[in-house]
Parts: sequence; structure tokens; C-alpha cells
Amino acid sequence: MNPDSNSKTHGNWWPAPAKLNLFLHITGRRPDGYHELQTLFQILDWGDRVYLEKTDDGEIKRINAEYDVPEDEDLVIRAARLLKRVSDSRFGAGIEVHKEIPLGAGLGGGSSDAATVLVALNQLWGCNHSAKFLAELGLELGADVPVFVHGHTALATGVGEKMVPVSLGERDYLLVMPGFAVSTAKVFSDPQLKRNSNLISAEQALAGDGRNDCEPVSKRLHPALAGLFDELSEYGQPRMSGTGSAVFVEMSSRVAASSAAATLKCRYNVRAVGGLDQSPLQQITSGLVQGQSEN
Repeated sequence: MNPDSNSKTHGNWWPAPAKLNLFLHITGRRPDGYHELQTLFQILDWGDRVYLEKTDDGEIKRINAEYDVPEDEDLVIRAARLLKRVSDSRFGAGIEVHKEIPLGAGLGGGSSDAATVLVALNQLWGCNHSAKFLAELGLELGADVPVFVHGHTALATGVGEKMVPVSLGERDYLLVMPGFAVSTAKVFSDPQLKRNSNLISAEQALAGDGRNDCEPVSKRLHPALAGLFDELSEYGQPRMSGTGSAVFVEMSSRVAASSAAATLKCRYNVRAVGGLDQSPLQQITSGLVQGQSEN
């Protein structure tokens, strides 16, 4: 997923990794309807890819969209238009997304795609905005966008935008995506959602404490999730990412995760994935900046 590996003539592919919520506590509800939360994000070594082609015509264009989202509602288009507006850039972009992350899986696919557009076009257009500025901009698009802009595993509060980077090291997970979407809006509007969880300490979070407050509601809305949890319990402690529908189990090694995935692949969209401290996107952009400073 190196952006210098071109499969098209004048553009580059950039990584848009998925994330896991290792726990998710809902700690309150704000007057504007948004929920206060505490969560531990871990970036994965797997996700979507975004193709970006810098153009001189000033237009933002979507290329070969393979997913059923209207163009004006597509977060990658909205992200590019937002960056162009605040930067007063004369450039445009052609954008194509190769989707691997299912919609409505709780893995942050749309948010990660949008963050990749912000970070990559910031470089391609020569805008030179800071990561802090891009993260604040991304918050206008979605609460999960800032974690992908910063590109580091983090303990987060607020609506997810107040982040403290943490180190978890590389981890291995069995990730199961059961083939249906869960509506985040329905889960967060459900009257039975627990909204008064207490904050836990960083030490507790890093030790694996906590739970996902959205699980009971998502399981009630989608009974198949409860069956999936039962099925995966033989491999360890299943947990749901975000509002679902993806469920993951931390495994002892990539070999163990791959073995479990092979057993389940006839029934589910399943894969062995790795958790990282630093996003593949951040690794690439840091390398590009370092290379530019050395030239």
C-alpha cells in the first residue's frame, strides 16, 4: 500500500486503515445530542485504499465508486471539498476508494477514508496544515476522523476527539464481519443505551478493563450478533468494535488468528489482522516529510 506504487498513470494509492474500539464507555449525553465517551482506539494493519490524483482543473471528482453512497454524501468528496475551501487551493483531485472495510461494521471505514484524503491532499496540494488543524477539520466530518488523522493508537474522551497517544505494541486479532450493517444512529438513539458509565484510568484501560456499552443494544437490534459471540467464545473473549457489526477476539499470535480465520471463512467474512501503534498512513507521510527535509 505504498503511495508510490502506481496502478494508474498520474496518481497514487494511499492506505486508509481500519480501527478497533478495544472498549467503549458512554459517559454522558451533551445538550446537542452528541454522546460523551471513553474509548481505546487501536489502528489495524488492514483497511481500505484511496487513490488520489492531483489535477489542475480545480474540480473534485469521484472515480469508479463501487459502493452505494451518493457523491455529495461521500465522506471522501466532502473531505476534499472542505480542505479545498479552507485552503483556497487552486488544485483539484480525482478520488477512487477501494473498499475492504464493510459499511456499518464499526471499523471506521468512511472516517478513515476521509482522513486519508485530508492528510494526503494536504501534501499533494502543498497546503502544509498541521495534523492538529486537519484533525479539527476532520471533526466536522465525523467523530472518528481525528484518530485516523493523527494516526496513532490512543485513549480518547469527549466525542472521541480528545486523544492521548498510547503504546500497545503489535497485537493479533481474529476479526469477523457478519455481513450486515448496524446503524450507529439507531444504537445511540436507543432509550436502553447505557449512558452513565464511569471513566476508567489509563492503567485500567491498557490492562484490558472496560466493556462496550453498545453491545447490549446492538445484540437486541441484531440477534445474530449474540449467536456470533457464542460461536467466537471458544477462541477467547469476543468484543464488538464501535456499534458493530464487526466482532473481534485478541489472539496469542498471527498463526493462531489465521488458523481460526481459516476455520470460519466458509461462514463469515473473516480475517486475521494486526494491531499497530502507528498507522500505515502516518508511517508513509512521516517518511515523505523526512525525505523532503533531507533533499
